[in-house]
Amino acid sequence: MKRINIVNKERLMFYKLIENKRDQWLNSSDCTIKELIIYTINKGQLRDAQLEAIKTYLFLKIKCGNRPLWQLFVEGAFNSLDIDSIALTANAHNVLKMNKAAVALLEYSRLKDKSGCPIAPKLESYIKEHATDIDYEAIFKRIFYDISYTDYIFSLPMGAGKTYLMAAFIYLDLYFAQNEPDNLSFAHNFMIFAPSGLKSSIVPSLRKIKEFDPSWIIPEPTASQLERLIKFEVLDEQKSANKSNRIKNPNAQKLNNHQPLEDLMGLVAITNAEKVILDRVDKKIDPSLFSVDEINKIKVANELRNIIGQLPNLAIYIDEVHHAADADIKLRQVVNEWTKGNKFISVLGFSGTPYLEKAEDIVLGSGFSIKNTDLANVVYNYPLIKGIGNFLKVPKVKYSDNDTEMIVRNGVTEFLEKFKNIVYANGTCAKLAIYCGQIETLEEQIFSQVSEIVANFGLDPTETILKYHGGNKKYSQPEGAETEFASLDTSFSKIRIILLVQIGKEGWDCKSLAGVVLPQKGACPTNMVLQTSCRCLRQVVKYNTETALIWLNKSNADTLNKQLKQQQNVSLQEFNDTVCLSMKEIRRFSRMSLMQVPPIDFYQLKVTYSTLIVDTNNDINKRLSDNNILQKKDISLIHQQDMEGNIIKSYEEKYDEKEVVTFNAWVQLIAKESFNTISVTELNKFKDKLKTIFKVTTVEKNGLIYFNADYDNQRIRSLIRQAFIPKRDFNIKEEVISQKASLLQIEKLISPIRVDDDSLFYPPQKDVDEILSCDDNPEQQEPSAEALEALTFLKSQGYSVPEPQKYHQEKNKTYHYLPYHFDSRLEIEYFSKSILSCIVDKDLEVYYNGDDNLTELKINCYKKAGKHWQYIGKYVPDFLLLSRKPDRQIDKIIIIETKGEGFAAKFSDRRIFMETEFIKKNNEKFGYPRFYFLYLEDTISQEQREEKTLTAIKEFFNI
Repeated sequence: MKRINIVNKERLMFYKLIENKRDQWLNSSDCTIKELIIYTINKGQLRDAQLEAIKTYLFLKIKCGNRPLWQLFVEGAFNSLDIDSIALTANAHNVLKMNKAAVALLEYSRLKDKSGCPIAPKLESYIKEHATDIDYEAIFKRIFYDISYTDYIFSLPMGAGKTYLMAAFIYLDLYFAQNEPDNLSFAHNFMIFAPSGLKSSIVPSLRKIKEFDPSWIIPEPTASQLERLIKFEVLDEQKSANKSNRIKNPNAQKLNNHQPLEDLMGLVAITNAEKVILDRVDKKIDPSLFSVDEINKIKVANELRNIIGQLPNLAIYIDEVHHAADADIKLRQVVNEWTKGNKFISVLGFSGTPYLEKAEDIVLGSGFSIKNTDLANVVYNYPLIKGIGNFLKVPKVKYSDNDTEMIVRNGVTEFLEKFKNIVYANGTCAKLAIYCGQIETLEEQIFSQVSEIVANFGLDPTETILKYHGGNKKYSQPEGAETEFASLDTSFSKIRIILLVQIGKEGWDCKSLAGVVLPQKGACPTNMVLQTSCRCLRQVVKYNTETALIWLNKSNADTLNKQLKQQQNVSLQEFNDTVCLSMKEIRRFSRMSLMQVPPIDFYQLKVTYSTLIVDTNNDINKRLSDNNILQKKDISLIHQQDMEGNIIKSYEEKYDEKEVVTFNAWVQLIAKESFNTISVTELNKFKDKLKTIFKVTTVEKNGLIYFNADYDNQRIRSLIRQAFIPKRDFNIKEEVISQKASLLQIEKLISPIRVDDDSLFYPPQKDVDEILSCDDNPEQQEPSAEALEALTFLKSQGYSVPEPQKYHQEKNKTYHYLPYHFDSRLEIEYFSKSILSCIVDKDLEVYYNGDDNLTELKINCYKKAGKHWQYIGKYVPDFLLLSRKPDRQIDKIIIIETKGEGFAAKFSDRRIFMETEFIKKNNEKFGYPRFYFLYLEDTISQEQREEKTLTAIKEFFNI
């Protein structure tokens, strides 16, 4: 089946169409909430993310009537597309003129990503070609999960203030509901759910709704009146109440206390979906299947759900809604039941990661489908990267290939060096969280290591370190840990390092947390690496510039990078480089179309290896009988010393008493280490031979068998496995293949970026703006010499005269994008002071190619090893100096490499390959001298580099 993935780099989902129409409404004369928005802005208490979300919320409530998304799209509520301006067939034009849903789907397909490209061009083409074949209403119903009620998701990253946003929505609904009590756009009562399994971290944070000040969004005295109207109930009881004959569920009793329910307004109930609402949801009362006790428990569970269903004008709020989308099918079933009566208003979800675990396919027809990994009903999205340096700390992310111990040591040491003395304005001290995969790892390895490091920094480990886990058979939960954990974000907490197991991965609101260490795979669930890493990003003091430190092992870093790409459309490098406003902003621009730089045609050497079986009659018995299989290892001496360091005795290790072994366990280990390529059954066919080897390489003591330290047992197991595999050789094939490479992958030219140091960017931003201005006004002429002389004279006489505009004549010979990011001062100096001056009067162009993140021109390099080639890596040339043919196609190219003396030796093999094989093979294939390689070191002067460049130009280009 042909497919198009509508998930894209900008996460441009349907909310973009909603946002466009929202802004049109806000700027129109019929917008009724302008004064309310202006009031909220002037109060200045909400973040930009919260304010923008409120605008969308009120737009959907007031202008769009709180209707389901599928219905709004089918009715064309967000359409802005001018059909008459698009090239269409007559059939497609007729359909789109009559069908607003068709226009909505087409307009979605034409949304642009950050590079200005349509997000779903194949979907656009399909609609145009099969306009009459698509059931647009059915498609939109399928996209929005075939639900009939209003279901919106607001996507904001952690730290943006989702809890306060919920409170704002509650007060806004009550504000409008009091004015229009029969208007079903606005809720009277509210049920807030934490996601399954996260009660311990989510529900306490939701209680912060009580702290929200409604005067931030609604003027007094109305704000205080609404505050008095609200009644909070936290439904967290797990035991049945036995004293009441009528109500058996204590949570149901809490709600029943607000009778009569039909007149109820202002109830805000907060609960956990899994523990309270979804208990026994699938079980029907059948006396033949359950005991009396179980039947009573089912009735108790049903009682709470039934009374919630009776709450009038109810709105459901689901925090961390992506959990409900992925797993809590039961919650959806329960909500579906509640929507059937009592003037149900809506479901609102909140999440920082509104993405599906698995992509959903939506078939449009004729074998064409769209694939979606986003939750489609997101109506507002604020990306994580936008919050960094705004309302989130600015992180520095580091990772290492080293083992757990080294990563913990690096992370704790760097954290204490940078954050040991930091106390925030609210009196809290900066803290570091280390996530451990298992309780044993925390207790037996990491705790002692961290204690040692903390002591070296002059801190008391007993006061500085908190261990917090749920306990197991070997280690009980640390005494007082739960209380200490709950009070971490207070001024009296002296804890600096928190060691955690299966706690604090999501929903943990500790603003003074300034560092996270994920030292090993499994430190947190793989699908939660992003959320866990970002626990330390919450800002302590509003608008303050604050920093954070994240240390990861390579596996978690790779996962983080993958999740950033999938969920936030940024790379780990972009995430790491995103900084606060105090850093320098670099705006970058492509000039590829202006300079008309075609892809570079060249030939690559390609070496492939195919495996050949040399011995087709593999004799396993013979190979297992070979004495060479019994590999000895170096002598292992054990030294015993006293407390003063004096050697008492030394002796040779004969066996390892810690590791008892049996023959069967040894055979299973051999099979396991083969990664299932050899089974235990196959090995046991040669049991006699294997027992002989086992007997020689082990020793017996006191009835137990140990490995003999004289033998290299790991190597022996490897040789045994090799005996089961026929001997192989390699067939090497050398090819010279044609390739095309663009000098700029425009989709990777991210702009703007922020950097600590902009000294390696050239030209400066001021010159970039001047060059772009010249590009936009090519008819402008550079002032004459006489005009410049006159301006100089006037200036000398004390007159204020404008600086003459720079026209940057070099722009016509270089800059396929702006600015270039060089690797070294040598590259900048050579480019700006040497090469440009060498070609100023010549019909040549020069382009910087050294940014391997942007260019496709990367040359595979090889080194001769005997008769065969050995691959030594890719080479990314620094500069391309080229001439053109009359038709503007590239004629000749000088590849120029500049190298510092310290890097010359490492580059020598690549240099030899370029100067000999690459140049030779390419020139032979093209039939003329198309390529030349020029190597320049910093060991020679600038004048000498220029002289070499001019000589190469004269000899190669014949000019």
